[in-house]
Amino acid sequence: MTGTGFKRWFHRFGSLPYFYDVSARWAVWLAVPAVVLIGYALVAGLFVVPPDYQQGDVFRIIYIHVPSAWLSLFGYTAMAVAGVVALVWRLKIAEIFIVAAAPVGASFTFLALVTGAIWGEPTWGTYWVWDARLTSELILLFLYLGVIALHQAIESPRTAARACALLSIVGVINVPIIHYSVVWWTTLHQGSTVSLTGGSKMDADMLWPLLAGALGFTFLFGWLTLWGMRVQLLWRERRSRWVMKRITHG
Repeated sequence: MTGTGFKRWFHRFGSLPYFYDVSARWAVWLAVPAVVLIGYALVAGLFVVPPDYQQGDVFRIIYIHVPSAWLSLFGYTAMAVAGVVALVWRLKIAEIFIVAAAPVGASFTFLALVTGAIWGEPTWGTYWVWDARLTSELILLFLYLGVIALHQAIESPRTAARACALLSIVGVINVPIIHYSVVWWTTLHQGSTVSLTGGSKMDADMLWPLLAGALGFTFLFGWLTLWGMRVQLLWRERRSRWVMKRITHG
């Protein structure tokens, strides 16, 4: 794609009517692989792969915990990138993404914390410890909730969105802290089992359902966020002519 073509696509993507019209189709493209991949991951991970030689069947919660933890980091990073776009280029669609993604990211972060606690009790003998990984992940949940609270507290949609964008950018410093916490500090939490550069310590039979689950959860995040954006978009632009036209014509 040439520079001119990219600029044209960028501005077209920033068009709210254009985004609303194509996003319904995008949602289908995200929903189908999400259902297929998550279904495969859960069936294979919970019922097909053999028990872990150390943890037994307890380890199977990894097929929910790890994808949830991945999405908690991915979601906030995406919000920070959208925050830069919103503040620099003033694109409304980036502001709407932040507002829509925050509840979805908070849900995945909460799920990561809960499944981690369930996993921790039989593994560590306790549901919770105030170590670096767990504490920084809890802080991430509070950052998500802070974005949601800011949006609810400020009456002006544009002002609220810009405040949310700023918090997303500032708070993203916590993402590398979470990722590298097991390296920088002594924690009960185990190190990375799967690495993009260092390979995997898992058997292939256990690894493939985990990767499928992580990819499926990513599609699910996109699907849920996309529908949230459509709702936010209709609400923010409810008095505009193009929204009234689409509501009138179904």
